[in-house]
Amino acid sequence: MATFLSRLGRLSFRRRWPVALLWVVLLVGTGVLAGKAPAAPPNDFSMPGTEAQQAYDLLEERFPELNADGATARVVFRAEDGKITDTEAKKAVQETVRELGNDPQVARVTDPYATRSVSEDGSTAYAQVSYQVPASKLEESSRTALQDTVEQAGSQELSVEVGGNAVNAMAGGHSSEALGLAVAAVVLVLTFGSLLAAGLPLLTAVLGVGIGGLAIKVLAEPLGLGSTTSGLATMIGLAVGIDYALFVVSRYRAELARGRSREEAAAHAVGTAGSAVVFAGLTVVIALAGLGVVGIPLLTQMGLAAAGTVVIAVLIAVTLIPALLGICGRRIGPPRAKRRRGEGDRPKPAMGVRWARFVVRRPVAVLLGGIALLGVIAVPAASLEMGLPGDESKPASTTQRRAYDLVAEGFGPGYNGPLTVVVQADGGGSAKMAAQDVAEEIRDRKDVAAVGQPRLSESGDTAVLNVVPATAPSSAETADLVHALRDPSLASENDAHVLVAGSTAMNVDVSQKLSDALLPYLGLVVGLAFLLLIAVFRSLFVPLKAALGFLLSVLAGLGAVVAVFQWGWLASLFGVAEPGPVMSMMPIFMVGVVFGLAMDYEVFLVTRMREAYVHGQSPSDAVISGFEHSARVVTAAAVIMIAVFGSFMGSDEQMLKTIGFGLAAAVLFDAFLVRMALVPAVLALLGRRAWRLPRWLDRLVPDLDVEGELLERDAADPTRPGVEASPDGEPDLVAETAGSGSGH
Repeated sequence: MATFLSRLGRLSFRRRWPVALLWVVLLVGTGVLAGKAPAAPPNDFSMPGTEAQQAYDLLEERFPELNADGATARVVFRAEDGKITDTEAKKAVQETVRELGNDPQVARVTDPYATRSVSEDGSTAYAQVSYQVPASKLEESSRTALQDTVEQAGSQELSVEVGGNAVNAMAGGHSSEALGLAVAAVVLVLTFGSLLAAGLPLLTAVLGVGIGGLAIKVLAEPLGLGSTTSGLATMIGLAVGIDYALFVVSRYRAELARGRSREEAAAHAVGTAGSAVVFAGLTVVIALAGLGVVGIPLLTQMGLAAAGTVVIAVLIAVTLIPALLGICGRRIGPPRAKRRRGEGDRPKPAMGVRWARFVVRRPVAVLLGGIALLGVIAVPAASLEMGLPGDESKPASTTQRRAYDLVAEGFGPGYNGPLTVVVQADGGGSAKMAAQDVAEEIRDRKDVAAVGQPRLSESGDTAVLNVVPATAPSSAETADLVHALRDPSLASENDAHVLVAGSTAMNVDVSQKLSDALLPYLGLVVGLAFLLLIAVFRSLFVPLKAALGFLLSVLAGLGAVVAVFQWGWLASLFGVAEPGPVMSMMPIFMVGVVFGLAMDYEVFLVTRMREAYVHGQSPSDAVISGFEHSARVVTAAAVIMIAVFGSFMGSDEQMLKTIGFGLAAAVLFDAFLVRMALVPAVLALLGRRAWRLPRWLDRLVPDLDVEGELLERDAADPTRPGVEASPDGEPDLVAETAGSGSGH
């Protein structure tokens, strides 16, 4: 592998302008195709195999007029002085209802006085706005018209707020990405001490994300990729794109410092650091593509799109980066030697070396201390509660949150998340009678606030009724109610088939589906990556240690998420408006992404250790050597990852905020506690056993030469074909021979 990538790096360095032009053409070409491509289809929020999805499918078939997939908005009115039924207030409400119905995408608007949607104290009322299209297809003009109408209706005497998915537009702008890039730029400048060297990873990462995003748009219609699929691809693409380029450029400068020519340095950097990039990228791709086993279309699309962006980042690192290094020439040189005052004439070792020596001397204390610290942070994960964030999780300054609070105060918390119960009579009986019997039995429950009248389908074989819980949509009591309504005894006692839909029911089903898929997903991803790492490190203990360390990182990350977003610890510091259940997709999403990124640091750090061991150093010295060459760069890469993920906490969307915080926390724990402390401690304790492979397995595992041992051997061979160089040390491209590109 190292030999092949070295040849690729050498070829890219020599053919620098054609390679750079090829990537520019690829960017322009995908841009042209994306400009002609139709708009992305709406996101597929279907959850195949769940009872809630079965209910929605049945509703769509039996009650097409309900348009269960259409966008909705709830406009809430509150009289500040008097009652909402007073003449002036009633006139203002009905005028607003008529204005809301003028939008061409609106299917219907309910009159709160006709539907009796007025609170018992007469202070509050609400109108339901139903649209003909899903929220993802709602035109911006319709959203604007809704918001303008609500703002104009408000006065000192009448408060008007609006909630629902018709209002919840996706977070706009790119301020989060810009903030992450700004922090990354500062870290890169401090790492390289050169603006030009720091600019290469940023430039190539943005290029890779641009090509990936445009490619997603081109493939959106033929592959059915939803309109928000590119969100995860952007987040992951920026992080790994910067990191992969960082490792190659850093290794290039280190090889220059060893006295290699620029061409040799580029070839060697791609052969060694590039090998680590390829295998690190493979682990990320495995983790992201493996999200498809969950069976949720949206999650599968996001994982595959992000995996494609990672592949682009890897290709850029091993082709475009050496080409750009050739174009920059002597403007990117070896790192400047830093003067560190030590004893006598000996320079003071770098901080990474001092830390590695400390760990090697006290491996047991570091290992036990690190595990104990991560264990304490992971304790809250045992109390994890999952759900999908709604308007209750938004900041109190938003109209959606104020509308939610007004409904909860005026009618009760359950009115913010009513359940839809679908009833079909067994054996061809009367659906109306079965639905009435079911409704009567549900009314007797203490955890139910109200039950609507059954509505029959045109065929007469299906009925639907609304059930309002007595508790909030995200509460455990409401989830228990969903399970109770699905109890087979309720259906059998009334000779009916009962299905429960609604946002709360869907949340329950999604959480269960994700919980059931977590262990198979872990087995698939960790198993495949374990086999890959055995081939990379030719060891059993190193991959096992990597997997166990990853589990500690994920548990600690989940513990931090639960403490902040569910328990509310330091909530104001992190901008959490309302603590509550953690987003259902967060745990399995974190497992997938963090596993891939954790293996990045494992590969980058440990390959330098194994490289030193293969080249003759003792196990302890190899650990110290790995830190000497990689600690600074791995630290910079981790800080960049944390900055990119953490920048998404500035979003108003609870989902993005939770994902950004969770990934940033998990990367922090993995990079600085697991990889920088536990990994060297374990390797120091294992000694030579860490790098051994049973003989029978050694014969089966291919030698990938990630450490570049063959490159060093070839470099020491004076008979190896060379390249004529110009007096300034740059390769003389005119004097290249046809066979010089493959002489290894």
